[in-house]
Amino acid sequence: MDEAQIQQVRHFNRAVTRRIGVLTDDYLGRGRPLAESRLLFEIGGGADVRELRARLSLDSGYLSRLLRALEGQGLVAVQPSAEDARVRRVTLTRKGQRELGALDTRSQTLASSLLAPLGAAQRERLIAAMAEVERLLRASAVEIAIADPASADAHACIDAYLGELNLLFDGGFDASRSVSADPGELVPPCGAFVIARLDGVAIGCGGLKGTGNGEGEIKRMWVAPSARGLGIAQRLLDALEAQAAIMNLHTLRLDTNRTLTAARALYARNGYREIPRYNDNPYADHWFEKRLDSAA
Repeated sequence: MDEAQIQQVRHFNRAVTRRIGVLTDDYLGRGRPLAESRLLFEIGGGADVRELRARLSLDSGYLSRLLRALEGQGLVAVQPSAEDARVRRVTLTRKGQRELGALDTRSQTLASSLLAPLGAAQRERLIAAMAEVERLLRASAVEIAIADPASADAHACIDAYLGELNLLFDGGFDASRSVSADPGELVPPCGAFVIARLDGVAIGCGGLKGTGNGEGEIKRMWVAPSARGLGIAQRLLDALEAQAAIMNLHTLRLDTNRTLTAARALYARNGYREIPRYNDNPYADHWFEKRLDSAA
């Protein structure tokens, strides 16, 4: 990343904000700024306040001010959730529903105005470019951090991972027959566990299990199907290798099944070489090893 790249991002941001009209307090001609209008779209049929905060990456105080403004206009109602009184839920009033309809119509008109001046080929290029930008922005919003392998997010990721293996493998998958990767084996100082999150939602994980003598094993590498293609698996692997360096490991190993072709390609790209069987995992068809000291 260099200065020219940074300046291009800034120029792009200025061009987009100017072209779609977010620089005034009258977004889409409805007498309110973009933040309030976007919040109406996100509330839609109803949403919990904490979900809105996570989805839009908004500060609690700022979100509260926006909601108060919309309440003052008679557009939303904020009440305790029927399922949990500790959770505040936001719904649109009838006036809010009418306003959302008007905003949606204006938004459609704005989108059409962006495309109308262009020829057919230019429209296709713009739509393809927008899709690519959106995909890459999602990728850049993914956060990867050390996590507790016994946490709720970790359990959700691992359960999804094991469930996927059960569907993919001939005869299913029974974790008790595989090589162990219990939460207690994936915590410092002998292990590590990382989770990838997008908009506060866990979408991937990976574990590192120390096996003694300066060696370790990669375990529980998984990315949600909806988030694949964003380079998350590579970042998870990088994070685990960084943890391995902190733990002074010199060799990493892993095993994988023949059906997991994308995983095998990932490891091969990152310098893992195929080796003879080193464990008795009944689900493994391929075994890999990487010397971290030689890679450095």
